[in-house]
Amino acid sequence: MPRKIKKLTEGSIVMSAVQTNHYSMIIEWSDEDQCFIVTLPEFHDSHTHGDTYEEAVQNGQDLLETWMEIYQQDGKSLPVPKLFAA
Repeated sequence: MPRKIKKLTEGSIVMSAVQTNHYSMIIEWSDEDQCFIVTLPEFHDSHTHGDTYEEAVQNGQDLLETWMEIYQQDGKSLPVPKLFAA
């Protein structure tokens, strides 16, 4: 379950768990790097990684929360989540 966003400097931000679940995380194995690479398409195709799949997921969630904090601090609206079309 995604964590709530923590207190920031002078103010605090509370994001519901539902909001963090609507963003995409692409996780792919990299033979070259020998780790899982995580891409967040809605947030400038930013990347992180993990030695295990579980670590990659956790690092992806941490990166997502960081981006959400940055957008909030800058007074920007969060990007619209990409939707899967079957």
